[in-house]
Amino acid sequence: MSEVLLVTGGSRGIGAATAILAARRGYAVAVNYTNNGAAADAVVRSIRDGGGQALAVQADVAQEDQVMQMFAEVDARLGRLTALVNNAGIVDRTARVEEMTVARLQRMFDINVIGSFLCAREAVKRMSTRHGGSGGAIVNVSSAAARLGAPGQYVDYAASKGAIDAFTIGLAKEVAAEGIRVNAVRPGLIETDIHASGGLPNRVRELEHLVPMQRGGSAEEVAQAIVWLLSPEASYTTMSLVEVSGGR
Repeated sequence: MSEVLLVTGGSRGIGAATAILAARRGYAVAVNYTNNGAAADAVVRSIRDGGGQALAVQADVAQEDQVMQMFAEVDARLGRLTALVNNAGIVDRTARVEEMTVARLQRMFDINVIGSFLCAREAVKRMSTRHGGSGGAIVNVSSAAARLGAPGQYVDYAASKGAIDAFTIGLAKEVAAEGIRVNAVRPGLIETDIHASGGLPNRVRELEHLVPMQRGGSAEEVAQAIVWLLSPEASYTTMSLVEVSGGR
């Protein structure tokens, strides 16, 4: 029986790279998306063309009813979940804190933090030996911004990822005796289109001189770390925050 993985925000960037790599390693993958169904379908098609098993599932992770429906669909079509990657997340336009509106902050924390809590909650219900599960692994996608603070750009995003770090540590301890490992990756400057959505399409090239390795990273490099953390090779690794940041 295949391991069953749900990747939130799986239609592009780090999420898509993770879904494709995990499928190659034998996972049946549910590729979550919010709006871009065509992109999610392209990831699913790529996985199926390679002989893997995948399906696209629409849900806004900030909406509890949609999260519940997504997990029910995964249950019905792929089977009991054994792995979750909390990757769905947003940045906003560059702004200083004194310019940030409540609406912006609410959206940031609803998607980046509450969405991760909701998905982890439903995953634990399926994985935990307390609930009749056989264990599993959760990887949260944090950011080096949690350490750096992102001043003058998006302190709200950095703060949301700081919350993800604390969430990872607490949840890891909470479910460690129930067969579930919980870790996070903290990507640095990675070449994905999230930068364009924040109005900084050239951000990696403009800042890569600040990285000790003198380059930005790829989504595939982050995916390698995520899939390792999900795998039996990381069987004694939990509560870890893995830096994938080129030394920055």
